[in-house]
Amino acid sequence: MGSHRRGDRLPVAAPPAPSPSPSRARAAGGRDRYFDTLRAVALVRVVAYHTFGWAWAGMVLPSMGIMFALAGTLMAKSLERPAPGVLRSRLRRLLPPFWCWGFFVVVAMLVHGWMPGWQIVHWIVPLGDPPGDAWGEQAWEIVWYLRTYLWFVLLSPLLLRIFRSAPVAVLGLSLAPIVVLQFGWEPPDNRFGTGLTDLATYLFCWILGFAHRDGVLRRLTPSAVVVLSLAALGYGGWYALTHQAGTGSYDLDDIPYAQAFWSAGYVTPLMYAKDRFGIDFAWLARHGRLDRLVRIFNARAVTLYLWHEIALILAVPLIDLFWNVPAFEAYLPLESQWFLFGVGWVLIAVFVLLCGWVEDVAAGKKPRLLP
Repeated sequence: MGSHRRGDRLPVAAPPAPSPSPSRARAAGGRDRYFDTLRAVALVRVVAYHTFGWAWAGMVLPSMGIMFALAGTLMAKSLERPAPGVLRSRLRRLLPPFWCWGFFVVVAMLVHGWMPGWQIVHWIVPLGDPPGDAWGEQAWEIVWYLRTYLWFVLLSPLLLRIFRSAPVAVLGLSLAPIVVLQFGWEPPDNRFGTGLTDLATYLFCWILGFAHRDGVLRRLTPSAVVVLSLAALGYGGWYALTHQAGTGSYDLDDIPYAQAFWSAGYVTPLMYAKDRFGIDFAWLARHGRLDRLVRIFNARAVTLYLWHEIALILAVPLIDLFWNVPAFEAYLPLESQWFLFGVGWVLIAVFVLLCGWVEDVAAGKKPRLLP
């Protein structure tokens, strides 16, 4: 799996939560179009970043911060039920699509000569980064998101209890771990250290999801949210721009400390606006095709995330074949990255059709080509 470009690295009794906001009550019977749209746009940005490698993409839209915040609020909602059942349900939804994708990646690497060790168990349950060879790195390196998500899910019953003991204080202190890792203790350069850094980087966003679900954000004043968000954005942006020595870039994906503060400052207003102003994107219902596309993105989010890198990898040799067709060479922009982006999305659609049904089976639903 050769790469044509640089790769990137998706109960105990608790105090009763405040009553849901009107917007949440309206969305209780179905999907929340505002959150679904944020997730869909975040996924598009991920694919665009892996196509073009834009260093500024993470500043325009910190996709992972958004996705962790949305997952956090959904997890808090799910934990209104007994925790063991919720954890089993989350694992059941996550692992089968991962196994389906991982089977092809592992077999491809084995055929290419990869010799795995005992760490191959992480291809069964990704509690650590699954092992692989350099040839397939562009495909398997994206698993860090699933690994981080899985740990957040497993820790959520405890995190939610801690959060509800002092919501505002815990939300503010959730940035403390990344500060400690940056200035107090350097984590080891191994699977444990990498996983710990990713958890610390996105802990605030996950806890922010709790704060949205419990109505904590609504109690904050708009001025406080604006001032604190701008401060976090300013600090995160300043740190990224002034600490490029290690990577030669201000890409937030390469600077976890800056990523943590930028994501915190960016995602907080998005979640606060939902709570404060009751944004629901109900207008999407009047645009049937767009509404359906957003629904498909959300119902196939795991499939889309896992397979998008393989789609981009396969797009390169496919475009190479186009050069052998004189008409294609004459009339198609074969050298353009935008053409690669378009071909990549065609292949992503193919993978969604071929493998997306696994998400239905994992959720205990009747398998369908498209939701």
